[in-house]
Amino acid sequence: MRHVRRVIGTLICALVWTSFLVSVSARAQEQSTPERVDLELVLLADASGSIDDGEIFFQRRGYAEAITDPDILAAISLGQDGRIAVTYVEWGSAESQEVVVPWTIIDGEASAAAFAERLLAVPRLAFGRNAIGSALAAGLALIEGNAIDGYRKIIDFSGDSANNWGGLPIEVARQAALAADVSINGLAILCRACESGRPVSYDLEEAFEQEIIAGPAAFVVTVDGDQSFAAAVRRKLLLEIAGVPDERSFRQRLAAVREID
Repeated sequence: MRHVRRVIGTLICALVWTSFLVSVSARAQEQSTPERVDLELVLLADASGSIDDGEIFFQRRGYAEAITDPDILAAISLGQDGRIAVTYVEWGSAESQEVVVPWTIIDGEASAAAFAERLLAVPRLAFGRNAIGSALAAGLALIEGNAIDGYRKIIDFSGDSANNWGGLPIEVARQAALAADVSINGLAILCRACESGRPVSYDLEEAFEQEIIAGPAAFVVTVDGDQSFAAAVRRKLLLEIAGVPDERSFRQRLAAVREID
């Protein structure tokens, strides 16, 4: 009888231990499996010395309004998974690339609103003179170091200058992004109508096209003043998220999907 009890006890312990191992293995596998999304998007916003605190939060409001815009949410819903991953980073000097909002899965109104609320609540974090190469490298590191697997990966870079005053050379960062199949798009802030902005003496859009953006479908959107900033951000995000060349293509695609539904 004692022998039988010992055998039964051993079997029970073995079953419990096996169940525990299976549970641990399942949790580990779940944690190691990347989260699938249609797009990984790094919003890399200028917070260098030429951008004052008022402009920092003006930029943030533009992104907050855009990410909660009905058209942006519709563009997200058109994707294969119907969700994207977004992080907002402000950049300044070579030592100053600061994550304002960490990676967030956006799949509808609630998650978009939470992202926007967090974006507007955090104080300014980045300072210093332009280090564009280091900023792009930081954006790439965030993509490569997350636990997310996107069909497309984009660094959305904004700035009012193409000058690189320190840190990693821009071309080195560009080539690293291309090698990792990460595109770089640009938002060139011309600041011709900005009260505190200092317009550059060269063609900023052309400089962005030749020196900063990267990828077969990369593009630049320009902003020439405060009045157009929010609209430009919305348009840029719409094209990036929908993966289309222009807004008309997005409208046609959206209409076709709604007709099928």
